[in-house]
Amino acid sequence: MFPQGSIQSRYISMSVWTSPRRLVELAGQSLLKDEALAIAALELLPRELFPPLFTAAFDGRHSQTLKAMVQAWPFTCLPLGVLMKGQQLHLETFKAVLDGLDVLLTQEVRPRRWKLEVLDLRKNSHQDFWTVWSGNRASLYSFPEPEAAQPMRKKRKVDGLSTEAEQPFTPIEVLVDLSLKEGACDELFSYLMEKVKRQKNVLHLCCKKLKIFAMPMQNIKMILKMVQLDSIEDLEVTCTWKLPTLAKFSPYLGQMINLRRLLLSHIHASSSISPEKEEEYIAQFTSQFLSLQCLQALYVDSLFFLRGRLDQLLRHVMNPLETLSVTNCRLSEGDVIHLSQSPNVSQLSVLSLSGVMLTDVSPEPLQALLERASATLQDLDFDECGIMDDQLLVLLPSLSHCSQLTTLSFCGNPISISVLENLLHHLIGLSNLTHVLYPVPLESYEDVHGTLHLGRLAYLHARLRELLCELGRPSMVWLSANPCPHCGDRTFYDPEPILCPCFMPN
Repeated sequence: MFPQGSIQSRYISMSVWTSPRRLVELAGQSLLKDEALAIAALELLPRELFPPLFTAAFDGRHSQTLKAMVQAWPFTCLPLGVLMKGQQLHLETFKAVLDGLDVLLTQEVRPRRWKLEVLDLRKNSHQDFWTVWSGNRASLYSFPEPEAAQPMRKKRKVDGLSTEAEQPFTPIEVLVDLSLKEGACDELFSYLMEKVKRQKNVLHLCCKKLKIFAMPMQNIKMILKMVQLDSIEDLEVTCTWKLPTLAKFSPYLGQMINLRRLLLSHIHASSSISPEKEEEYIAQFTSQFLSLQCLQALYVDSLFFLRGRLDQLLRHVMNPLETLSVTNCRLSEGDVIHLSQSPNVSQLSVLSLSGVMLTDVSPEPLQALLERASATLQDLDFDECGIMDDQLLVLLPSLSHCSQLTTLSFCGNPISISVLENLLHHLIGLSNLTHVLYPVPLESYEDVHGTLHLGRLAYLHARLRELLCELGRPSMVWLSANPCPHCGDRTFYDPEPILCPCFMPN
């Protein structure tokens, strides 16, 4: 028999295996009225009851119980971030969890029931962990571990057998998603960083997704020195940096050896450096890609130095890319030739050259580029590239070979109605193509300033739709006008006109 008042008697008296979740919550709240009893009973608490009791302690801000439960946590991962989502976390509650880790990390030999390896502070991971116990989601006898709880864990093996269970000490990983911007460091983050700084050897700060906005480079470097850089898989740098600042960041980029997705935008020229120093900085940046052997998606936007150097960047990318987006950059014809010949483009599923002016580029390299990627390409974006009738006519056979294409965006290019009709004839056989955004025909404009003649536009739109109906694809075409010269908005046909405000009746 269990002692009167013990945690087992409180739970088992309600037949916990079949009782509604509400009864378990009430039992947990009752137990937490005596924190000393709750803490003393953790050694004997069934594994299945830890999540509901932890949730009750978290919601009720029972700091001492939380601290003790962290030390006795029977799962490899504690997904705290989900509980933090959508509420103002009390600093003392957060401190209690980290203080519980402190106690674990100071012990020479781990407690008998200790399995904790990862504290997950990400708010969008393990969404079901805290609700799966409710009784209608899964059996208690198969209570799940959070998935992907140990992204960076490396286990030593002796004669093929893992020795991790015999190790008296294992560092704990703290998983976070970081957004570095001015004024973003609140008390919770500061407290976490202080803990990591003091216990960096035993408390590893891991970050799969890192976004860097406006923040002084000195602060960025200070934070990155505390992050396990090889844990980063997704990096976005959307800063208005100049080249020397990018060069200071480059050594950190090279250590992100598991990076899969990189977005880099708005790197500006600096008039205060010599051409020789500029080349040195660019080489320092591009050489880091040699270390990024897991890179699958590369997005670069508004990089002033890319013209004439695209090959310098791509030749350091070791594996074929799935996504390549080079937008709002100046490229030379040589750059496009190198791009079409690069081994990195042979398996592309997404290609965007939006905002790259191609008016003076011969169409043959673009044709070769489409042919290289034709077996895998699904999403193609040539918006605002200045492609003209003669160039597009050369590209049409290659476009028709892109058998996997599902999305094509081609707006903002000066194309006539006859070439658009020709384009539709070439695309009609692409059965996967469902989302297409075309420019309105040149004949729809009244003048060189881009003023639309709505009557002509309606007539040409109806003509294209009639053609598509005859070809058996009536819903495949969307039309988009150039930005309005007055307000900058576009007029869309989807399939009826969605006019910019300048054309709307008062």
